[in-house]
Amino acid sequence: METQIIDVPLSSSLDADQLDERVRATWVSGDFGRIAKGYERGAAEFIARLGLTSHDRVLDLACGTGNLAIPAARTSASVVGIDIAANLISQAKVRAASEGLSIDFRVGNAERLPYASATFDGVVTMFGAMFAARPDRAAAELLRVTRPGGRIAMANWTPTGFIGEMLKTTVKYAPAPAGVPSPLLWGTDEAITERLGAGLASLVLTRRLITFEYPFGPEDTVNLFRLWYGPTLRAFASLDESGRKLLNEDLVRLWSEHNLATDETTRVHSEYLEVIGVVR
Repeated sequence: METQIIDVPLSSSLDADQLDERVRATWVSGDFGRIAKGYERGAAEFIARLGLTSHDRVLDLACGTGNLAIPAARTSASVVGIDIAANLISQAKVRAASEGLSIDFRVGNAERLPYASATFDGVVTMFGAMFAARPDRAAAELLRVTRPGGRIAMANWTPTGFIGEMLKTTVKYAPAPAGVPSPLLWGTDEAITERLGAGLASLVLTRRLITFEYPFGPEDTVNLFRLWYGPTLRAFASLDESGRKLLNEDLVRLWSEHNLATDETTRVHSEYLEVIGVVR
């Protein structure tokens, strides 16, 4: 699969510090919380399938504004959330406080977690860890901080699902820097097996659908992503007026073709790969 990460085009590979800054800058851009609201219901369903209890210590890795951490904490599990973007952690703290939930949210890097080995009974991540710039390091950290017998639960966009198509459409106009693997590889059986398989006692891969729901039509939905979704915002910023016009037209067409709503709102299903692995 070709490299398919969205960002301002660069002419060469990036060093480690530049990669970290690039990832941070992408997710600090805009306001991901506005996007995440569109699939809160699906995130809660993902957590519900795990059957967490008050005995579980859970890490929400690349937690964003808490779409997984908050429903996990509602089960009385002990929950920690970490994300590279300080603005998203701030929003997550506000959300948790509004429900009286005690969640340890902090800023940190998925490739260098500040936790001892075997700290957690479970690590969960939804459309988060898949965007780490160095997937081998993120995979190693997932395995390291989960105790033997504990679970890793991931939700990763597939290359052929709706968001996979949206990311690939965008990357046609704003190519990724050289040497950075596509985040969509995390949505393939082969990459999951290669990156995590050796550290797992069992692995179950299931393709599921999650629904984006917004109270306005496809054109306004594209504008929402253009204004507030870091990867899309930065892609548009890298283009000239003609490029922005063409990309906008392609995205509006994509959202319109997949829209299931008939009442001037937007309801679009997107496929993701659910990964449930038990650590050795």
